[in-house]
Parts: sequence; C-alpha cells; structure tokens
Amino acid sequence: MLSNVKSMSLLGLDGYLISVQVDVSGGMPGWDIVGLPDVSVKEAKERVRTAIKNSGYELQSRKIIVNLAPANTKKEGSFFDLPIAVGILVCTEEIIAEIPENIAFIGELSLDGKINKVNGILSMCIEAKKLGIKKIIVPIENAKEASVVKGIKIYGASNLREVVDFLNRNNEIEEMKVDIEELFKLGNTNLLDFSEVKGQENIKRALEIAAAGGHNCLLIRISTVLGKTMMARRIPSILPDLTFEEALETTKIHSISGVLSKDIPLITKRPFRAPHHTISNSSLVRRRKNSKTRRNKPCT
Repeated sequence: MLSNVKSMSLLGLDGYLISVQVDVSGGMPGWDIVGLPDVSVKEAKERVRTAIKNSGYELQSRKIIVNLAPANTKKEGSFFDLPIAVGILVCTEEIIAEIPENIAFIGELSLDGKINKVNGILSMCIEAKKLGIKKIIVPIENAKEASVVKGIKIYGASNLREVVDFLNRNNEIEEMKVDIEELFKLGNTNLLDFSEVKGQENIKRALEIAAAGGHNCLLIRISTVLGKTMMARRIPSILPDLTFEEALETTKIHSISGVLSKDIPLITKRPFRAPHHTISNSSLVRRRKNSKTRRNKPCT
C-alpha cells in the first residue's frame, strides 16, 4: 500500500515542501530511505520503528520504502520522523481516516513515541502558509512559535499515539493561538531605559549618534565607575521598535540556531550585541602565537 504525507524541511533560512512517500508491501523484510537523505535522516528508520512499537501499534516484518521528494535536494535533520511514522501507519491501516491534502507533519520521535522539539519551525511554517497548507501538526514545545504565523492552524502534539487518535477522530488536539500584540507589549516592558542615565552627556550623545546611524561604538575603560556597561545595556531602549516582519526575520534566525526559548515565541526586541573587548584581544594573541610557531618551525 502506498501513502503520501506532506512535511517541511529547511534550505538556508527558508523552508521548503517535502513529500514523504511510503510504500509497505510483502516480500523480503527491509527498510530503505531514498531521496538524498543524510545520516540523521537514515537513522530515522530505527527511531520510527521503535516509536511505533512502543506506542502500541503492530509493525510486522514488511518491505518498507520511504522516498523523500524532491529527490534532487539533500535532506537533513530529524523533521521527517513524524511524517514517516504517519505514512507507515496509514499503509498498515492503523490510521483509517484519509489524510487531507492541506495538512503537514513536522517532528522528531523518541523511542517511546514522544515528539521532540525541532529547530527552524518558524521558517517551515511561513513557507507552508505560502504553499497553501492549512494545518500543521508540530511538537508541543514548538506550538507557540509556529502559531505566530497567522492564517494557518497549528496543533501541538506530545506523542505519536495522540496524533493517530487525532487523525482517526478519536480525540481532539486544541489549536494553539497566541496574541501578537500582547507579545510586543511584554517584550517592551523589560527594557532598561536610557533616560535613567544621569550625567555623562558627551557619552550619551555619542551613543545616540551610533544608535541613529547604525554605527559600532567602542567604550574604553577610564574609570571603573564610569558606567560603560550600564549605558550600553540601555541602548536598545532608544532603538526603533521592530515591525512584525522584522520580528519574524529575527525570530527565524534564533529558531534555526536553536536558541529561541519556548516561552518567547517571537523576538520583539531589536537585536543588539555588546561583545567584550577581550574577544578581539584574545583572538589577536592567538594569531600572533600561531604566526610565531609557523616562523619558528624548521623546514623538512
């Protein structure tokens, strides 16, 4: 029996659609995943097989072929565990309901059937909306982040059995919703205010010019009580507010990098970096040491 389940993957900062085609038939037992999968995708067969068994479903010895289309694009990551499992359970008739064309599945499976968080969910949901996907089932820890994308229904699932029961209409998964305006209000309440800085008019003027022009600024230590760190931490309060589109672009980078908190689904503060001067000094020392080592190395 053949099944076709939609999923999403990442290409740089953007998502793209993946068609997970599964064929389960008789014959010599085995399992192959094709479509330019990397090692993490190939390992999905062991995670999926064990997760299906530990979720209480029978997976007899069958010949299983999984094709990730389009086949000319390299597939990376663990996003495909859940759609592969759903495709197999459709073929074995554990899922008896017809899978709608406008639904996609994203998630990594644990051996006990739990659906684990994945990185880059926001980029994938943004692209899914553009492609006409109406519903996406994601890990419960990614649900708030994914629901930032409006015009698409997001369902956060905890485990594989919950997804199967939802598709078979034996239970309901509540749609995740977030209030974008409330997220922006919360993001602006925790800023340290630049107006709290008293005195230091010349330094404040320099920081204001740097903020207005998007310039770098170097604060050099003259006194331990000058307040360099205190003033630097308050610069974001005089930067212009992020628009929703800018917030999405910023959050995409945090999401793909895996540094986005599950409690903060949208970055509403303008990005600001305040690296310590020692990061450049230490790298300069390393470069000098390496150059001396190369110069002193005898020729062979």
